[in-house]
Amino acid sequence: MEIAVLGALQELAVGEVFADVAPVGTAPPYITFQAVGGAPINFLDGGVPSKELTRVQVNVWATTRLEATSIGKQAENALRVVAGLQTTVLTGRIATLDEPTGLRGTIQDFEFFT
Repeated sequence: MEIAVLGALQELAVGEVFADVAPVGTAPPYITFQAVGGAPINFLDGGVPSKELTRVQVNVWATTRLEATSIGKQAENALRVVAGLQTTVLTGRIATLDEPTGLRGTIQDFEFFT
């Protein structure tokens, strides 16, 4: 799943896409993503599923609100079309501000069935 998400987002934000957190000093714009849960698949017969549902949060960080919003929308569109992820968009984009850095951001949750 991580490889597919990274591949879908790599062309956005000048190629700066990181799992979990960006290194200190990374210049914006950049994107981070992380698994934040999901609904486990359980079979009554005790079998082990070959796929899983993973909830993933995608964060976009930029110097302006317009840039963060634009890249956030591009990220949503890029993830929707990756057939291997079977993407469900769970939330709309939430606007945020990182006060220590002054960066503007968007936060959005997706579910992938991989």
